Amino acid sequence: MFTLTERSLYVADLDLWIDSLRPRARCYVSHGHSDHAHEHDTIVTTPANAKICRSRFARSAVRAKQTTPPRRPPPACDFEEHAFNEPWSDGEHTLTLFPAGHVLGSAQLLIEGERGRFVYTGDFKLARSYTCESPEVKRCDVLLMECTFGRPHYVFPSRDEVEDAVVAFATRALEDGCAPIFYAYSLGKAQEAIAILGKAGVPVTVHGAIDAMARVYRTAGVQLPSYERYDAAAYDGTRALIWPPSATQPKALRNKPSRSVVLTGWAVDKNAAFRYGADAAIPLSDHADYAQLLRYVELAQPRKVLLNHGWRDFVWRLRRLGIDATFLAANEQLALF
Repeated sequence: MFTLTERSLYVADLDLWIDSLRPRARCYVSHGHSDHAHEHDTIVTTPANAKICRSRFARSAVRAKQTTPPRRPPPACDFEEHAFNEPWSDGEHTLTLFPAGHVLGSAQLLIEGERGRFVYTGDFKLARSYTCESPEVKRCDVLLMECTFGRPHYVFPSRDEVEDAVVAFATRALEDGCAPIFYAYSLGKAQEAIAILGKAGVPVTVHGAIDAMARVYRTAGVQLPSYERYDAAAYDGTRALIWPPSATQPKALRNKPSRSVVLTGWAVDKNAAFRYGADAAIPLSDHADYAQLLRYVELAQPRKVLLNHGWRDFVWRLRRLGIDATFLAANEQLALF
């Protein structure tokens, strides 16, 4: 049996939580984004994601000590690390982690037992990238997947078109004497932007948090183009600047002309740039678009599809295609098969 509680999945047969938002004794963490990665007594994950989590948790502990009044830092986590496609036994079940293609170290979870094969995707994409592992799809009986972009108009341009748009934005801004600012999450999207711009020969400067994560990527074996870490005193606006959307605006640009663009799958929406407070939006996403979601189901060939994050009406779109689909509700208990 498994239970969905407060957006967290619990597999009772394994006494294992999946991407839980609350501290647990043992939890599988699919990747390092803060809406999935939290401190637990034991974290089941890939070696690359373990590096990312250690770095993020350490930075969070430092920030906690700097708050007033000071908060107690979180307890140290133990990491149970498993490489991609190296199965291990857990009681009567066999578990396997395999690449999700979302960010570095992101993994899907396959659970096999006498009742069949169950796959939890977590966040994933099928499109190629420069900075994370190539995604895989495994056949299964039950598929629990995200559907962030589960509506038909969320179909992204080709990867080549997206890369051309990123480079063109930077090039035009620099030619016009404006500093190009790319808003991108410090984990995943920012490293892709570094790779895209660096490959095109565009000089890059990055926020400190992005630099910290890029260093983790390098220790995990990802080769990134050279860049500079942002220094307000040194930055002169002649380099593309990659910046977290939530960070304070760079002081160096207060008296310099600039143009901003947000890198997000939501760029497909016409009001995306306005919503993010940017001049433009480019659909560089680390999630699957609508076509990729359908393609994943086609390749996995499950008898049952479960959804727990994204548009609820994606259920009806799958059902119209003859697919047995259900959107999980909190506190719902279901048999695996």
